[in-house]
Formats: sequence, C-alpha cells, structure tokens
Amino acid sequence: MNNPDEILDPELKLYEARKAVHPQRIDGTFRRLKWAIMIVTLAIYYITPWIRWDRGPYAPNQAVLVDLANRRFYMFGIEIWPHEFYYVAGLLVMAGIGLFLVTSAVGRAWCGYACPQTVWTDLFQHVDRFVDGDRNARMRMDKAPWTAKKTVRRLFKWGIYLFIAFWTGGAWIMYFADAPTLVVDFWTGEAAFVAYATVGILTATTFIFGGFMREQVCVYMCPWPRIQAAMMDEKSLQVTYKDWRGEKRGSIKKAQKDPAAFGDCVDCNQCVAVCPTGIDIREGPQIGCITCALCIDACDRVMGEVGRPRGLIDYITADDAEAEKAGKETGPAWKNLLRLRTLVYFGVWAGIGLAMLFALGNRTRLDLAVQHDRNPVYVQLSNGDIRNAYTAKIRNMENRPRQMNVSITGLPGATLWEGGTSRPDQQTALEVTVPADSVANLRLFIAAPETTSERDEFVMTIEGAGENAESDSEELFFERPKN
Repeated sequence: MNNPDEILDPELKLYEARKAVHPQRIDGTFRRLKWAIMIVTLAIYYITPWIRWDRGPYAPNQAVLVDLANRRFYMFGIEIWPHEFYYVAGLLVMAGIGLFLVTSAVGRAWCGYACPQTVWTDLFQHVDRFVDGDRNARMRMDKAPWTAKKTVRRLFKWGIYLFIAFWTGGAWIMYFADAPTLVVDFWTGEAAFVAYATVGILTATTFIFGGFMREQVCVYMCPWPRIQAAMMDEKSLQVTYKDWRGEKRGSIKKAQKDPAAFGDCVDCNQCVAVCPTGIDIREGPQIGCITCALCIDACDRVMGEVGRPRGLIDYITADDAEAEKAGKETGPAWKNLLRLRTLVYFGVWAGIGLAMLFALGNRTRLDLAVQHDRNPVYVQLSNGDIRNAYTAKIRNMENRPRQMNVSITGLPGATLWEGGTSRPDQQTALEVTVPADSVANLRLFIAAPETTSERDEFVMTIEGAGENAESDSEELFFERPKN
C-alpha cells in the first residue's frame, strides 16, 4: 500500500498545468494554403445566409434556408421535404466517408485546415498578433504584471474576440430564418427567445474555445485524434521529422567543428515556435499534431538559410520513410493517393453522391399518401352500396398552385367524391387545386355495390394537369361486410 503521506502530499501534481501556446508568424506554401482555406470557409459561413435565390412568389428567396416552421430545407435550386430526409442522411454519410478518405490519404489534414475549431482558433491567433505582436512580444506580455496598459490591451483584444464570437453565433441563426428580417427583429427585440438563447450559447462557446482553450479542444475534447489511427496505414501521408537525417542535433558552429558528428537539424526550435498546438514534431507522431504542416514551412526556410537540403520535415508515408532511411529511391508523394484503400473510399463517396443526384433529377414534384379510415371501416348506404372513407394527403412540391386529377381504377361500379359534397352519379375522378409548396388534406368517399368479396384491391392515382404532368399512385383496399 502506498504511503499515506505521499498520497496527501500537497506538492504532488496529478496533471501538468497548461502552458500557453504562442505560435510564431511564418510564411510559406502551407501557411498560404491555410490563409486561403480560412478565408474561403469563413466567407461561406458568414455570407451564405445573405445570398438570394428566386424560387417564385410562393417560396422564400434565401439561397440556403432550414425552414423549421414549414419543415423545409432549401439549398439553391434544391428543396428537401420532411419525407425526403434521406437526402440529408446521404450528405452526412458522404461527409463521414469524405473524412475517412482525407484521413487515409493525408492524415489529419481536415483538423489542420478546415475544422471549425482550427479555423476560428487561427483567426483568433491573428488577432493576438495584431494586438500584442509576434511570439516573443506576446510571451513578454503574458509575464508582465497587470498594469493599466496591459489591462486596456487585454480588454481590447477580448473585445475583438467577443465581436467575432457574437457574429459567429448571429450568422448561425440566419440559416433558420430570412436573414434581413431576422436581423431587424433581433435588434428591435422582436425575435423569438430561442434566437437570443442560441446566439448567446454560440457566442460563449466560440469565445471560450477559440479564444482560450484552443489546442486543448483538439488534444483533450475532440474524439477524432483517437479514431484517426484506424483510418491510416503505412501509405498515408503524414508530417514527419526525418530523424535519420537530422540527428544528432547541433548548432551551425558545432557542426562546422565536427560535421560528421551532427545531422542537418540545427536545433533552432522554429518548428516548435510555429506549431499552433505547441508540440515538437521531432519527438515523433503525437496526438497534438493536427497536420497543418507549418513546421515544414519553418524548417524549409531555415534549411534554405543555412544552405542545407529542404525536406528535413516533410509530408511522407511510413513506407517511404523506411525506404529513404535505408537509402532507397522513393516515388512522388501523390502516387500514394492512388491506392486501393483511397480508391475504395472515393468510389463509395462518389457512388453515394451520384445516386443522390440521380434521385434528385428523377424525383416527382407531387406525392400521394392515403390512409383508410378504420372507425368505421365501412358504412352501408340506403341503396345497399358500401361506402369506405379515406384521408388523402396530396403534396405539391412546386412553387406554384397546381390542378390535380384524382382518379380510381380497378373497382367496378365505384363512385368517388369529396367529403362535404353530395354523391355524384358514377364519378371515378375529381379535380382539386393544391396550393404552392404545400400539402392538401382531402376527405374522400368511395362507394361500390355490395358483392361476395370482403376486400377488393384498387389503385388511386393523382396526375398534375398542364405542363410537367407528373403522377403518383397508391394501392388500396375497399372493405365490405363479411358474408
């Protein structure tokens, strides 16, 4: 048993305190790629709710809209109804398979470039540089006492954080209502409570996660670093420090005195200084590495300055690393992308996408759903005929009112009429008008002569009048008394 004095020792630390990470400014191929992706993703997020899309007078003109009140999802020319939720499920499946594909091919590149936590953290780090300066200046500011100057600067920086976080939450709710109208209602106090609550929660989470927790979200909260190992293999490209070339580390002066004793790494720590999660890539693969490759930019710049070959830190597969370590030739990195695993992922991903496009292109813009009334199942009329009642839902998915022809076939001697009207003579079809982008609920009666059959099968069909004469049908049963 452990010594109780050791267990109660106040100096014993159960975990290491967080060390603030202050990434240094760097320029290079991967840094410019991060800039481009950050600008594009933020522009898409903030601007998309304001894009207009003309769908006619009966539908909203916001390009991307999740209309919860009317249970619709609009995305430019596509309109998804509740019964078509499988399209949304298909998009989610494609997103998951796409993440598997990216991870299998280039490791955690999603984490390093396009993950929302990475994008907003990167944005907030640029705010840090704008207000406090680069790495060394920020480190000095952290250690400095809380003077009036430091307090004002901190409040100014946190104010920018809060402004970004607020507009992040505000942009989110605009996807669920008409953006210009919601902005007016929001600032005049007329928006729904849920709008203010959502903005408040998202403002707080963005402010905390992007402004203060940053790499802790990636290392401790996100499950993906723990799952990604199953998605990668020896042919997945990873950011790798070539220790066989870099070790033993030593400064330029030491290497000049004894070149054979030292590798290419000059131990400048620039790879650590630019890392947004503060890891040392030279220690090998780590859960904190998000594969942003900024360490490659930093190392290549240093290697160029000291006149040594670039690529000491590089995108390379485990197989190529072993081959290069053994002095063998390796092929171009892009060839590792064209292997069975990535091709299978891509094939499945593309197949789902093509199937969804085919289904979208061939779907009808009307739908019929009919339910037989069960109480009572049938009614016997004064002339001896048997009457069944049905509730029909006719869905018009176009942004214009449509004339629909409702008819029945396969039930000899039957008569069809709408509830609330008198029974016509030998009518097997009727016309109804369904408003634009809506569902019409019809109470329908069908009467047929009594026969020896207890149940007959027939078909009810709807057909749109005029252009785009689409149709839909449903097989139903007509019930009679038992003989």
